[in-house]
Amino acid sequence: VPQHVWRINLDTPEEAHQNLSFGAADRWWEQTDLTKLILASNKLQCLSEDVKLLPALTVLDVHDNQLTSLPSALGQLENLQKLDVSHNKLKSIPEELLQLSRLKSLLLHYNELSHLPDGFGQLVNLEELDLSNNHLTDIPTSFALLINLVRLNLACNQLKNLPADISAMKSLRHLDCTKNYLETVPSKLATMASLEQLYLRKNKLRSLPDFPSCKLLKELHAGENQIEILNAENLKHLNSLSVLELRDNKIKSVPDEITLLQKLERLDLANNDISRLPYTLGNLPQLKFLALEGNPLRTIRRDLLQKGTQELLKYLRSKIQDDVTSPNEEPPVTAMTLPSESRINMHAITSLKLLEYSEKQAAVIPDDMFNAVRSNPVATVNFSKNQLKEVPPRIVELKDSVCDVNLGFNKISSISLELCMLHKLTHLDIRNNFLTSLPEEMEALTRLQIINLSFNRFKVFPSVLYRILALETILLSNNQVGSVDPLQLKKMENLGTLDLQNNDLLQVPPELGNCETLRTLLLEGNPFRTPRAAVLAKGTAAVLEYLRSRIPA
Repeated sequence: VPQHVWRINLDTPEEAHQNLSFGAADRWWEQTDLTKLILASNKLQCLSEDVKLLPALTVLDVHDNQLTSLPSALGQLENLQKLDVSHNKLKSIPEELLQLSRLKSLLLHYNELSHLPDGFGQLVNLEELDLSNNHLTDIPTSFALLINLVRLNLACNQLKNLPADISAMKSLRHLDCTKNYLETVPSKLATMASLEQLYLRKNKLRSLPDFPSCKLLKELHAGENQIEILNAENLKHLNSLSVLELRDNKIKSVPDEITLLQKLERLDLANNDISRLPYTLGNLPQLKFLALEGNPLRTIRRDLLQKGTQELLKYLRSKIQDDVTSPNEEPPVTAMTLPSESRINMHAITSLKLLEYSEKQAAVIPDDMFNAVRSNPVATVNFSKNQLKEVPPRIVELKDSVCDVNLGFNKISSISLELCMLHKLTHLDIRNNFLTSLPEEMEALTRLQIINLSFNRFKVFPSVLYRILALETILLSNNQVGSVDPLQLKKMENLGTLDLQNNDLLQVPPELGNCETLRTLLLEGNPFRTPRAAVLAKGTAAVLEYLRSRIPA
């Protein structure tokens, strides 16, 4: 850098000595001190300590040079607000730099930094800090003091973890940790209330953190990791999320709660291990881009994936069918209710014989509900769409009258003996729970006609169902059932509908063709080779006939 650049504030210009009749433009003694100095894209190997002769500098840009160090005199530029030293060969930063208390933007990307000074947090007014493409293995804990930082870029370093203290950066909106060696993200990160964009791509993450406080998070990029499980907890608080990018992971399933992300515009799930999707994805109102290629999806044909997002969403919506319309319509609330019974619809209990406590996200059904029944004969119970982990034990009190029970969309993992005592039961809906088996005691439900077990976790066809001979409809779609026993099914003379869509049937036994009472047999979305899709498309009668033709003579 020519010496007169450093001395520009001090020296009187050459022309002052020659020309004594100054025009207004030449009144050099009224010049203000230099505030911006741009020396970018040169071949500078060092900066002179004379930089201190320019104390009024607010911007110093020396990016794209060959600097291996910075002068300690930089620390005297107390007015400096922006310092760009990116694209150089810096191996360290002088401690004096930390005295720049007015610095708002510090760009250090593309250097050779392997560590940062511990006192980095002294730069309290920093709003933008770019440290990407260096050799950093850790971050000083004093980063927690950077409470005005809005953008932090740590991409392409060698970080194995982030300090939990980073969560104290209460102004941070943009955090980029792409391409490091992160195996976990500190759970405290999830408390960063201002965070809007979070990039975690190309790390070694096995799971996502829950984000209880990130109400403003708009973009979450976590592709190219080793994430296997996507939990409801990871997603349910992200009300503002518009971009969710999870491509190239090992995710096996997508929770129904993804439909809570009402502002989602882009969802990238390409190249995972997803075999089935919640059809309700089709209802996301803002979704404009959905990438699913490279997944072993059984329910969606490959040609459909290539037709683009809108066709895909239309297809998903068409498959929702009855999952949206609840079998029990809301009763009109007309009855006079006492204050103590304000949440209990007495009119429904007395006139409609309906006990309803649904869509309350409740972990238990309040005793008030059962107490209100008194001697009224209740025929229908609807406790769907809550957080129940078990069948409410007091349901047994209704055994002499109840015939229709809906416990769908809960977290029930086993059927209690109380339920098996409801001897008048004709309809039972337990779809969307965590069931893996049914107790043998269910055989006592001799009047049961319809059972909905869709979207559970059955790996085998529950054998007790073969012994409930009144059954007319068995809905078992979206489980992992691997086989059925055609000889047992043939004994079920009332069975008209059997839905086994989206299970793990590797073969369909030909003897199923002898179950001639079946009017509806649904087998789509299973991994068997035969009958082929063309046969399935012709309907139940054709499928049964085809199966009979395959029975060995």
